[in-house]
Amino acid sequence: MNGFPVLSLAFKSIMARRLTALLTIISIATAVLLFVAVENLRQGARTSFERTITQTDLIVGARSSSINLVLYSVFQIGDPTNNMSWKTYEQIAGRDDVAWTVPISLGDSHRGYRVVGTTPDYFTYYKYADGRTLGFAQGEVFDDLFDIVIGAQVARELNYEMGQKITLAHGMGVASFSEHKDKPFQISGILAPTGTPVDRSVIVSLPAIEAIHEGWQNGTPTPLAKLATPDKLRQLNLQPKEITAAFLGAKSRARTLRIQRDLNTYRAEPLQAVIPGVALSQLWSMMSVVERAMAIVSAFVIAVGLIGILTSILTSLNERRREMAILRSVGARPPHIVALLVSEAALLAFIGACLGIGLLYGASWLLKAPLEARFNISTLNLVPGWFDVKVIFGITGIAALLGLIPALLALKRSLADGLSVRF
Repeated sequence: MNGFPVLSLAFKSIMARRLTALLTIISIATAVLLFVAVENLRQGARTSFERTITQTDLIVGARSSSINLVLYSVFQIGDPTNNMSWKTYEQIAGRDDVAWTVPISLGDSHRGYRVVGTTPDYFTYYKYADGRTLGFAQGEVFDDLFDIVIGAQVARELNYEMGQKITLAHGMGVASFSEHKDKPFQISGILAPTGTPVDRSVIVSLPAIEAIHEGWQNGTPTPLAKLATPDKLRQLNLQPKEITAAFLGAKSRARTLRIQRDLNTYRAEPLQAVIPGVALSQLWSMMSVVERAMAIVSAFVIAVGLIGILTSILTSLNERRREMAILRSVGARPPHIVALLVSEAALLAFIGACLGIGLLYGASWLLKAPLEARFNISTLNLVPGWFDVKVIFGITGIAALLGLIPALLALKRSLADGLSVRF
């Protein structure tokens, strides 16, 4: 192609139609940004989802499905089929191969947010993401019987502050007719954002769960409930009779499967022990339809951007018939005409793809903190990777192939027109 520097000529041709080229580049950049952002978010969401709870070897509860156990104990969705007796919990906690246990008790709520009854060990052993522990934005772990710790989302959405008094309700629901109004709790701590269901939790001690139900029977208060004042309750032995589930850490990973087998065949009562990571993977696999839908939408976005390039070049062909004829007259051969238009399409796609990738990672740097705090999406890439390189060159290659369509049409017209173009 002596005498015809194709890329230079293609760039000058694009600059001659700045507005059209700019709009085409913006459409490609937007398409690439959305495509890569959806893919990064999908991968980040999956990884964060599977790391909602980490470094917990087993979750133990009443026998049901493994997914159901994880849903109500970790994600606070649904209800348990049954409870586990405190005696059984103590036997599990006392095993030689168990390093630690954290009991949880569910069943109450506050304005639609689930109440979790547990021990101070919950704040030590519950870990998420890459092994992070729960931190406090304000305050500290509950100390008094009627102290309460709330998650970041609860504090934000209900505008709660330290020291404020709130009451709990029996059962789930935004509105409840069975509130424990005579036993208010005082907020002693507000957790830092985690992007996990803990942000939506209201956490109290296990004795507090027993205290607010003192004098209750079958989910309703009896006249004895009014006699159980906060001062009297502080003097009682409020050891629970049963709990909902327990988180468990083994002394070594090699013993986890043995503990799981022993608990799944426990004779005193029907129990289920599940490995959180396995159950979370199974739960995510159930949402594969959503993943595929996201991928399809992303592909259509890219297709629209590429069609924009094709449309842009096709619509300009009639105006460029004289240009093609002049190029032919000064020695441009058919391959030169084809290479010119293919190069224009590829160049537009390449610039647009690079711009889209650049905008995405610039936004990722700016939005890293809020995404991590709100959604625990801390696994987003902050620098381009091999996937992004493949996207750039893949889109550039496809655009070049699409550019063959207007190139062949232009070649056919230029041969027919010669130097006398009819308008």
